[in-house]
Amino acid sequence: MRRRIFIAVAGGMLAWPFSSAPQSLKRIPRLCFLTFDPGTPQSPAKRFEGFFERLRELGYVNGETITIDYLHPEGRSDRYPELASECLHRKPDIIAVTTTPGARALKDATTAIPIVMVVGDPVGTKLVASLGRPGGNITGMSQMTSGLAAKRLELLKEAVPELSRVLVLAYLVDPISPLQVQAMKEAASSLGVTLHVIDIKTADDLPVAFEAGSRVGAQGVLTTAESIFRDARARVTELAARYGLPAVYPYAAFAENGGLMAYDDLDDRDLHRSAADYVDKILKGVKPSDLPVQQPTKFQLVINLKTAKALGLILPPALLARADEVIE
Repeated sequence: MRRRIFIAVAGGMLAWPFSSAPQSLKRIPRLCFLTFDPGTPQSPAKRFEGFFERLRELGYVNGETITIDYLHPEGRSDRYPELASECLHRKPDIIAVTTTPGARALKDATTAIPIVMVVGDPVGTKLVASLGRPGGNITGMSQMTSGLAAKRLELLKEAVPELSRVLVLAYLVDPISPLQVQAMKEAASSLGVTLHVIDIKTADDLPVAFEAGSRVGAQGVLTTAESIFRDARARVTELAARYGLPAVYPYAAFAENGGLMAYDDLDDRDLHRSAADYVDKILKGVKPSDLPVQQPTKFQLVINLKTAKALGLILPPALLARADEVIE
């Protein structure tokens, strides 16, 4: 009798861990987050806070219900192929990427692991076949960067009607930059404006570029929309003020930093939150090819009147009336 009781208890003891093992030992998903901006999952770059906030709302807590690897190239765009390899080495279930060079490196590295991107022009840079039918293993968000570049030139011409020559600072190593320059050139031909394009490789190139713009008689300045300029915005706006050049920038933070005007998408935080939603859907079984690429639908014009006065510039009332924010 005792022997039978002992066996029953032992059997119960053995049965318990086996029946619960699949739940307790279940592998949590792994996300590789590749971006230009330094940070960590706990303290990401400010513009990605919406992405990580939304992940937490969806139940993805780093170290508990998901493992997140936050990779960045430490300011060196040539490291993206290396980081793509490192990302794949960590065997992620899904990848999120916020730069076109990073997305290109990942596209070359894998056709199997799902990739959710937030980049400037995924069709123009051939990351996806189309917005509605991205195809393959990549989908996400488009920031409409090329079209907005042309719009900024139009706004600069509206602010300075006599404008005929513009200095364009471009980070041409990024595949999205030449597309923006091309969009500006197409707009310039109808606006009667000549562009003087200078390739910026590092922020240290900026003073020389502004000096070159001064020599050719530039009456205004634009930058393409890449992280190098956002990170160097204080230096860019200081040089623009020094040379007396009105400018329209790709990020609102420029106007807040003393730039004349900025025109960008108002949905940037929402786009990053939507990217987190796509991560959730894919981890739950949806194919990337079945998720259309989303675009922003709202845009903002920010004008710094204090800077306009410092430049001796009287902005047209119609332009001021369209501003979403006026800094005085």
